[in-house]
Amino acid sequence: MKGHELRARHKEMRPLVEERLADFKRAGKKGGRALFEELSFCLFTPQSKARFCDLAVRELLKSGLLFKGDEKQIAAVLSKRTRFHNNKARYVLAARERFSPDGFAPLARLTFHGSEKEAREKLVRDVLGLGMKEASHYLRNVGRGRTIAILDRHILRNLVSCGAIPSLPKSLTRRKYLEIEGSMERFCKKSRVPLSHLDLVFWAEETGEIFK
Repeated sequence: MKGHELRARHKEMRPLVEERLADFKRAGKKGGRALFEELSFCLFTPQSKARFCDLAVRELLKSGLLFKGDEKQIAAVLSKRTRFHNNKARYVLAARERFSPDGFAPLARLTFHGSEKEAREKLVRDVLGLGMKEASHYLRNVGRGRTIAILDRHILRNLVSCGAIPSLPKSLTRRKYLEIEGSMERFCKKSRVPLSHLDLVFWAEETGEIFK
């Protein structure tokens, strides 16, 4: 997609993008349990489809297992929706045990303290199974995505297509992640498309919808 094509597409989609970002901000104000739901979703997403991960969260909520289930029960639900269900069940249980006191107040503090990039660093450090991409995704989904990028496969492919980066990285170390994020920030300034909007524009181009 050329620069002028991207700007035109963004202009067309901007009202929907801003509405979705407002939804994310509202989600972040719903309290600790809602934050844990979003964290669980992002723990489920590696190498799995976002829609299926969302369905898994909904099923765990409906059955009461997200907040009360043991590792085996959670893994059984995940096995129908995601890859690596045993590891992901272990990750979500570890996060629940760590952050559940006082209605998940520790998670709220970790999420909203400091800058977005500082919060991301602490999340990656403190949440088992959460990498740079997943931590960025979680923060965006609770209203903190203005200055950080979710470098998923679809974003990386589109960044190559737009000329923002020369090629797909062979691996995505922390250093490489930050390097590409910087390239994306510069591309957004040049294209006059906010960083927080670009992911949703690219997502819609690939899937035909704005999801999360």
